[in-house]
Amino acid sequence: MTDVDIAVIGLGLAGSATTWALTGRGRSVTAFEAFAPGHQRGSSHGHSRIFRRAYPDPFYVDLTGRARELWRHLEDASGERLITPTGGLDHGEVGRPAKMAEVLATAGVPAEMIEPDAARERWPGLAFSGPVLFHPEAGVIDPDRAVAAMIRLASASGANVSYEEPVTALERDGDDVRLHTKRESWRARTVVVAVGGWTAPLLSELVELPLLKVTQEQAFFFRPYEPGPWPTFIHLDHAIYGLPEGDLVKLGEHHRGKQTTANTRDGAVDPAARERVTAYVRQWAPGLDPIPEAELTCLYTTTKNEDFIIDRRGPIVVCSACSGHGAKFAPLVGELVADLVAGRPPLPRFALPT
Repeated sequence: MTDVDIAVIGLGLAGSATTWALTGRGRSVTAFEAFAPGHQRGSSHGHSRIFRRAYPDPFYVDLTGRARELWRHLEDASGERLITPTGGLDHGEVGRPAKMAEVLATAGVPAEMIEPDAARERWPGLAFSGPVLFHPEAGVIDPDRAVAAMIRLASASGANVSYEEPVTALERDGDDVRLHTKRESWRARTVVVAVGGWTAPLLSELVELPLLKVTQEQAFFFRPYEPGPWPTFIHLDHAIYGLPEGDLVKLGEHHRGKQTTANTRDGAVDPAARERVTAYVRQWAPGLDPIPEAELTCLYTTTKNEDFIIDRRGPIVVCSACSGHGAKFAPLVGELVADLVAGRPPLPRFALPT
């Protein structure tokens, strides 16, 4: 059995950010990923996620600001641009864009409210319902490149990273934790579990978790009729999001996928979702050819209130920073986990039930 200081399980955005943050603080880290680099089995694959600061909740607006500074630090350290600025649009009364504008103004975040006709003139490829919130700090994260950059930096600082080595079981060993893989057993002083949809199966015997709902979501890629930049956009009344990826525009439904598990998902796109998104494009995104050129599925792991879980029980740190909106916070999540490892308390909103 090999003894290690800190073991990180899972190398998606959250686990990679944690590994980078810990090694940046001089900690010794051994990290395990069940699949090959760049795999598509979880929640962090691909080349596009939305970075945005528009929330109706000041708590998350503050966190987005902290996260954006850490993204800049990561870009400087890696020499790569990981967020492409595009500006972002929110419309539809369900999500209270006017309320978001008030919260952003209070936080000193640039934003403006635009009437639908004026918004259509500025973004003729889209149609709008109700006033539109525009905030210029929004952009597109490249998660594959971000994960690769964080792992590269962490490895250069001494992290021991093992791919295609799934952790099959955890057990308490006094004040430590034993990790078992098919190849070897390990004993760690601290274990960080950042495995998304696999969290409950791995930890259910060791940590009392809230309900974590795992769903298979899907996204579709459409080609614009005219070349040119596209903003990110969220149509709150329809729970539809969109963002540019290369020459295409990706659209997906938010929290509309079927419930599944990480191990039993079928990876098949729901035809009904394809029909709904295609119909949406015809009505609300006239600048796009409504026939999708590509499609994909991914996993959401969601708490009841859509907050994250970043907390510690003894030697085990639980990091489930997802709920369908966690990607933008990745480098901040790594720092919050590193704080827990160092003995600091969790943010109350992200604490496990007591």
